Amino acid sequence: MADEHRHQHVPWKAAGRASERHVDPDSVVRDTGWVFNNATGDQLTLEQFVDSGEQEVGAYLQYFGFDPTENEKSSLVEIGSGIGRMTASFTRRFASVVACDLDASFLDRCRETVKSFGAPERLSTSHVSDGRSLALDSESADVVFSYITLQHCNPEDALHLTSEAFRVVKPGGRVVLNYRTWIGRDVVLFPAGVITRVLWRVPFFGTWLSRQRWSTRLGWQANRLSPRAVVRHLVQNGIKVSTPQLWFRTGHRRVASKGGVSGFSIRTFEGIDPSHWWLIARRPD
Repeated sequence: MADEHRHQHVPWKAAGRASERHVDPDSVVRDTGWVFNNATGDQLTLEQFVDSGEQEVGAYLQYFGFDPTENEKSSLVEIGSGIGRMTASFTRRFASVVACDLDASFLDRCRETVKSFGAPERLSTSHVSDGRSLALDSESADVVFSYITLQHCNPEDALHLTSEAFRVVKPGGRVVLNYRTWIGRDVVLFPAGVITRVLWRVPFFGTWLSRQRWSTRLGWQANRLSPRAVVRHLVQNGIKVSTPQLWFRTGHRRVASKGGVSGFSIRTFEGIDPSHWWLIARRPD
């Protein structure tokens, strides 16, 4: 399907155009912050925004068992960098970072963010022009990481990017991918999101609507993928993994059922959103 027909991309395109109109990076965060995190305060600054990414990167790398000394020698690919909320932190921790995103304007801003708060000499960027394929060599990265991105793709694209992550990572390298799954309030949220994305297609009105915070909160989550669905995709496509783990929020009801997947170790971390889960695995040597 042509990119212009992928309507889940509408808010990112609108936000990218909005970011181009602002010279002040703090204004970019305040006006388009709904794309990147939940902060909606009128006084949010880029520095505060990046600091929120720093806190999450530090927590996830610690709980997921990353060795800081090993990180300093490793390369990382980030799928869905946005304007660099987490990217700046990655560049200070890893030897090299490739930031990938659907919108080229975001990548411009990402480079600016890393220049101010990270290590720009370690950063390169890659445009995901079709929303589903990484323009990177196979077996070229030690780590492939994605957070709050795959939920914004349609299911087929999210699964294709999952395959791409395992294609790009080196043998023995680690893939760390975040997904959104079904929760109780999705009985209301999911149909509301479908309606919102339909309205985004309306000429002129849809473009305006896609910039509104309340609208994007409803419409940006284009899929819910269960662990069972993702693991089935890996098996059907012959993607082999080693030491696979599924991570959930501590106390989440899905922990008891192991997400409906056998053969994966189950881990928990209280910092994980109740609607999120993570797939962490290595590519076999």
